[in-house]
Amino acid sequence: KGLYWNAYSSYPCLEIPILEKSFLMPLITVGVNHKTAPVAIRERVAFAPEKMVEALSSLVSAKKANEAVIVSTCNRTELYCSIDEGSDVDEIIRWLGHYHQLDFADLKQYCYAHLNDDSVRHIMRVASGLDSLILGEPQILGQVKSAYAVSQEGACIGPDLQSLFQRTFSIAKRVRTDTAIGENPVSIAFAAVSLAQRIFADIRKNTALLIGAGQTIELVARHLKEQGVKRIVVANRTLARAETLANDLGAEAIMLGDIGDYLAQADIVISSTASQLPIIGKGMVERATSKRRHNPMLLIDIAVPRDIEPEVEDVNDAYLYTVDDLHSVIEENVRARQDAAKAAELIIEEGVDSYRRTIESRKMSDLIVTYRHSAEELKGIELAKAMKSLESGQSPEQVLNKLAHGLMNKLIHAPTRYLREAGAESDQHGLTIAATVLGINEDKDN
Repeated sequence: KGLYWNAYSSYPCLEIPILEKSFLMPLITVGVNHKTAPVAIRERVAFAPEKMVEALSSLVSAKKANEAVIVSTCNRTELYCSIDEGSDVDEIIRWLGHYHQLDFADLKQYCYAHLNDDSVRHIMRVASGLDSLILGEPQILGQVKSAYAVSQEGACIGPDLQSLFQRTFSIAKRVRTDTAIGENPVSIAFAAVSLAQRIFADIRKNTALLIGAGQTIELVARHLKEQGVKRIVVANRTLARAETLANDLGAEAIMLGDIGDYLAQADIVISSTASQLPIIGKGMVERATSKRRHNPMLLIDIAVPRDIEPEVEDVNDAYLYTVDDLHSVIEENVRARQDAAKAAELIIEEGVDSYRRTIESRKMSDLIVTYRHSAEELKGIELAKAMKSLESGQSPEQVLNKLAHGLMNKLIHAPTRYLREAGAESDQHGLTIAATVLGINEDKDN
């Protein structure tokens, strides 16, 4: 730890520590999102909330990452990791494929990876809503915060990612307050309701069946209520949760098992649950459309994995849309937020630069601590030798001279060696830096 043994003597000398990358582990992001992978792939690599801690523990215990946070939403699955120097990106992708039983080659074609500054920039853009399907949507920040909290719960996060995510939350908040990115709030929920308004001439005459009772469905329900939809029915696995939402909005609450009895009454069906299996199948929709006497039914599946079987789109008079189909609906919102996004990108760059300076400062602090520790060790060794000399009867003057001489030789050994090597290689830049660090006034010496 800063000491080495001189090959030509029996005493340790002070080695000036070299600043290396190992002071902080490299940061890496590996993931898939709505830009790189279709919903069929995204749903296969999505992590169920109740399995998240188990997945994080698996990733860390397999020694693929030292720290990890997994963000898994309907539009993305991303692994933010602190890794060892020399670790391979492919190792993270292999772990992801193995965990979800996907072939490595099949999965890799949909994955992207970011390292260090690019990883920092990416998470800040994600948390600020700049990488979302709907530019500037606010929900993602809460989802990133939740992912961070889950990693803390599983003891899978340490100083590297703690520092990164805390800075990320600060930057995302600044983007929200200092730009217009959050004005006229839009979201997947807003896009779904906008689509319904385009399909039906007047949704004030329609009945909406909402499946799930999470934040997205709550937003959908509120948007529908604001647009004056005639009737809202909320279906959820837990009736109490459905009733809480329904009571707040003047809607009806049912269990998931009752969907078949209500489906024929629904003009608009919007589903967003965390179910790992489809809730609505082709046969159920066929029976419902038959009862509706072929009046059109709009089904919007914004869940990943999907809640509605893809085969439903083959049913006459049933019109199925997934999150991937909402792109055209949100293009107008994206254009309206472009100026705000440009300003937000500048804040992100400031955040990346600020974070980099913080890390460099922390590295330098570690270097100083290491250097001082080395000096303390050397001091202890020389003092111990001096005390023994005093105990053996040597005069204080003699002992002090030896102590001063020994400390001087050991303190200047490493710098002297560096100066000789730099001189031999005609490294004028290195010599100039060394002179500055050592406080040498070359003019006076000459």
